[in-house]
Amino acid sequence: MSSSPVAPRVTLLAGGVGGARLAHGLALALPDGGAPDDEGRGLTAVVNVGDDTERHGLHVAPDLDTVVYTLAGANDEDRGWGLQGETYATLEQLTRLGEDTWFTLGDKDLATHVVRTAALRAGEPLSAVTARLAAALGVRARILPVTDDRLRTLVDTPSGRVAFQEYFVRRRHADAVLGLTFDGAATALPAPGVLDALTGADVLVVAPSNPFLSVDPVLAVPGVRAAVETSTARRVAVSPIVGGRAIKGPAAQILETLGHEVSALGVARLYAGLVDVMMIDDADAALAGPIRDLGLDVVVTDTVMGGPAGRERLAHELLAAVGHRAP
Repeated sequence: MSSSPVAPRVTLLAGGVGGARLAHGLALALPDGGAPDDEGRGLTAVVNVGDDTERHGLHVAPDLDTVVYTLAGANDEDRGWGLQGETYATLEQLTRLGEDTWFTLGDKDLATHVVRTAALRAGEPLSAVTARLAAALGVRARILPVTDDRLRTLVDTPSGRVAFQEYFVRRRHADAVLGLTFDGAATALPAPGVLDALTGADVLVVAPSNPFLSVDPVLAVPGVRAAVETSTARRVAVSPIVGGRAIKGPAAQILETLGHEVSALGVARLYAGLVDVMMIDDADAALAGPIRDLGLDVVVTDTVMGGPAGRERLAHELLAAVGHRAP
């Protein structure tokens, strides 16, 4: 009689909508919503904080919140971010009072930022308040900001250097990206649990997040890239580029302006040495050979995640591809 499979220790590097959706799929595929057991078997998401910002005196953490809201089943699926059933009375009143409200914050979403900001001002680290917020929303998986320290992504454009949210939201990521700086990364420390989650993983996943805006800020924190490069886990990345286009966001434009091929192969070249396996979409099956030539294993499948069923399917395929089957 064969024994039942044991859940693996899965660590996901994530940011943005693609990271949140794969985190959701993995949480659905793993037992107990991905809640780590006493031996760490389950899901840990290490999340980008380079796009954190301060608005109206509040600390806003868009990637952390998108991951948490998605895992809680509370996110606005149509937009990919924010909460379902939002109202905007506070934002409307801020506009009447003369505030610049180009960064949209809903009334329910504001509650998250109020609680976070108060906790941070009281000395609670970002990782601790994130865990508390996630638990309050019923999230079982472990969500870790890559660092508790201040880290901000700055974007070099033809008109100068701008803060990430200025580029991404206010200017609707229309500028050509000439370079990126991760301000504060050099002196930041990995948040408690981050390095252990990377070095102790059985499966290490790079989500189909923007390689430059979501993954690179995570890798820029000292110790994180080295932990990924030397990990004994099976390491797999899901391409965010399908058929030469990004599923969401400006990944394709940034690949082009920074001189990379706009394709799943271009992404694979970025991740060579960091991962062992690339998952690419059926639309890019012709690129499997060139990606294998980089020394990577390749899985060709439907990587476009729609609703929960599609996310869970992809998560099961990912785990199977690296030799694990969720119980």
